[in-house]
Amino acid sequence: MVTHASLEDPRNADILIWVNGTLTPRDRATVSVYDSGFLLGDGVWEGLRLHQGRWAFLDDHLDRLFEGARAIDLEIGMDRTALADALDRTRAANGMADDAHARLMVTRGLKLRPFQHPSLSVSGPTVVIIAEHSVPSIPKPIRLATVPHLRGLPMTQDPKLNSHSKLNCILACIAAEKAGADEALMLDIHGFVNTTNACNLFVVRKGEVWTSTGDYCMNGITRRKVIDLCRADGIPVFERNFSLVDAYGADEAFLTGTFGAQTPVGQIDGRVIGTAAGPVTLRIRDLYADLVRRDTAC
Repeated sequence: MVTHASLEDPRNADILIWVNGTLTPRDRATVSVYDSGFLLGDGVWEGLRLHQGRWAFLDDHLDRLFEGARAIDLEIGMDRTALADALDRTRAANGMADDAHARLMVTRGLKLRPFQHPSLSVSGPTVVIIAEHSVPSIPKPIRLATVPHLRGLPMTQDPKLNSHSKLNCILACIAAEKAGADEALMLDIHGFVNTTNACNLFVVRKGEVWTSTGDYCMNGITRRKVIDLCRADGIPVFERNFSLVDAYGADEAFLTGTFGAQTPVGQIDGRVIGTAAGPVTLRIRDLYADLVRRDTAC
């Protein structure tokens, strides 16, 4: 996927992966075909970036992980301190100091039989941490195409939940690629601009920064940091409903996510938005980079 493209790093062939407390070489790191995550997508996860030897915004990511686990009635089996230690042990075992990305995954664990009911999960949770050497190499600016796939209602599958069940977003991604775009632009149930299949979207119009209401999009940590940074720095920012027509007329647009931070958007449905990151996007990028430096400073 374009928004998660990174430079090839031969060291990733020999990484050690945390699997339920054991650091295992990549070619031997496995989970059972009876695992709840494999069978049903039953679990929650976080993606984290390593800066200056520390995982950026670790507390925010752990907050979201534990909130998601509570929402799906999943007992992680490790407290915050233990998870932070597992992340640090994985980082150290792989000799990582900067430019690394971790995927921390928790599933409901091994199932007795391949069916839905949670009571069939008999072994407790499965916890996996994949940390890779990862320097983003995202083509900029990227192209978006609006797709028919929607982020749904909270009573179906709450889009705020960072769950393993991503089929809806995968189908959106496939539709965008078949339309010749890099990523899918997904609307909400009312037809307003919402999010992409993997990132949160912001547009800039006449110096104002707009993003969706947040009711139907992923509860993005980078999204929230950008909103807070704009407010603190005097940049007008609004969480509001806006249409595709509003997006087509934007002066700038960018995506936010843990991996790519702020990624400029150049086209939406073939309409040219910009040829490079605009002045507001660059200002926000600088503010965010400074925030990351402060958060990860020793």
